[in-house]
Amino acid sequence: MLEMTREEFEELVAEALDRIPPELTRLMDNVAVFVEDEPSPDDPALLGLYEGTPLTDRGEWYAGVLPDRITIYRGPTLRMCDSREDVVAETEVTVVHEIAHHFGIDDERLHELGYG
Repeated sequence: MLEMTREEFEELVAEALDRIPPELTRLMDNVAVFVEDEPSPDDPALLGLYEGTPLTDRGEWYAGVLPDRITIYRGPTLRMCDSREDVVAETEVTVVHEIAHHFGIDDERLHELGYG
């Protein structure tokens, strides 16, 4: 398995977030991004997870709720990648994938766009 400290991985996630166009990040609302070492044992290969209510599903009722949560998992990403460059690329794809869920884009469409 490729070695990378949590701090290094968190920096890659931050860099991937910085590459999201500002016109999109301005539209993001009530969402927080976290890095965790491992996902649930039920899905050990999971690279990222979006939990919340997509912007497209929010209505008048949406107020006073906790932020949506995007979690990027370090362990599975490092296990699937062979080089630091692979980690950079996979982290960027995963971050974009999870942010797309925040915007209401489903997995099928993300696969069509190359972010599966």
